[in-house]
Amino acid sequence: MIRQSWDETAAKRARIRGCLLGGAIGDALGNPIEFLSLGAIRETHGGEGVTTLVPDGSGVAGLVTDDTQMTLFTAEGLIRAHARSSSEGVEGSETAAVRHAYLRWLDTQNHPAPPPAQGTGDLDLVRTGWLRTQPWLYARRAPGNACLSGLTEEHVPAPRDPLDGTPGPVNPGSKGCGTVMRSAPFGLTGLDPRDCFELAARCAQITHGHPTGYYAAGALAAMVACLLDGESLEGATLRALELLARYPRHEETTAALRKAVDLAAEGDPTPEKAEWLGGGWVAEEALAIAVYSALAHTPAQRVHYCPGGEISYEPAPPRTPVQAALLLSVNHSGDSDSTGSICGNLLGAHHGDLRLPPSWLARIEGRGTIAELADDFASEFHRSVEPYEPYDDVVFPRDRYPLG
Repeated sequence: MIRQSWDETAAKRARIRGCLLGGAIGDALGNPIEFLSLGAIRETHGGEGVTTLVPDGSGVAGLVTDDTQMTLFTAEGLIRAHARSSSEGVEGSETAAVRHAYLRWLDTQNHPAPPPAQGTGDLDLVRTGWLRTQPWLYARRAPGNACLSGLTEEHVPAPRDPLDGTPGPVNPGSKGCGTVMRSAPFGLTGLDPRDCFELAARCAQITHGHPTGYYAAGALAAMVACLLDGESLEGATLRALELLARYPRHEETTAALRKAVDLAAEGDPTPEKAEWLGGGWVAEEALAIAVYSALAHTPAQRVHYCPGGEISYEPAPPRTPVQAALLLSVNHSGDSDSTGSICGNLLGAHHGDLRLPPSWLARIEGRGTIAELADDFASEFHRSVEPYEPYDDVVFPRDRYPLG
């Protein structure tokens, strides 16, 4: 067991919380404007587009989508695989455990409330644990078709198969952003960035077989791993590009990521520039828009002191750099909730939860569950054991995170 200092443990816990909560904020910002063109967004919400959380079609602001739901179940599956490895010494169970977690997510899309736990075969293990009992997760908000159909195929990627650019057997032509929007937790495990990359890429093939789809998932996981260790956003992006170059058929993912990096260096960011990267419906475009938004240097907030003591802000309402980046990531024609979610994952892993906007965070659906899961994840993967504290493989009650 590696003992971390208090500062190291606190920083990683803050970044894990930031990653999951930041992703939820970006998801909730983009949810009401997904499927709208940039022109329609501006017509509805003003020239700046959305500038804060706004209600979706149900009339409620702060609701999250399948992006956050699947991210949480990814994290839960990884916790259960790690607990099994620690307790039983069983290695390589991650892909199976993550697939079981995605089947728990699938229940949230097919049932109005947690279905009965009893079952046969896989259901004995699938319908267990505490996360599936959270009522707010049972909401269907435009889940991806490939995610839904892919989970009916019963494919469990082999944990040691090489990543050689060969299309996977499930939805082999699909590179939808459903691979990347759920993959940030792989980077929070404390593994080497390359190991995070490969684990995310393999688990992406549970539902999507196109190499661009699974490489984009791997690239996000590698970036998050670098950010968790304190690297800069620029450094994390370059590290992901270096890793991509090692794998056959990486070119499409690499080209999109390089275009995002180059665009971020070209003056003030705009939604029109973000749209040069695509709509975000496919994996490499969603990652590129999120990375561009996180890297771009938004103009400094200007404060104007007017006669009579009045104060005005430009842009208005006033916003922090994190808010500006999140707003940039969603105000475009396309898959705004996915690009916002991925950008939020990156910003949160970089800055931690302390720099997330409190007024937005307070309104996020499921905030307490997300924070609780993040803390559980940190306790499972980044424990700080004092010299006088006996080491115990079992962190949580078995009914909270059953093995596998």
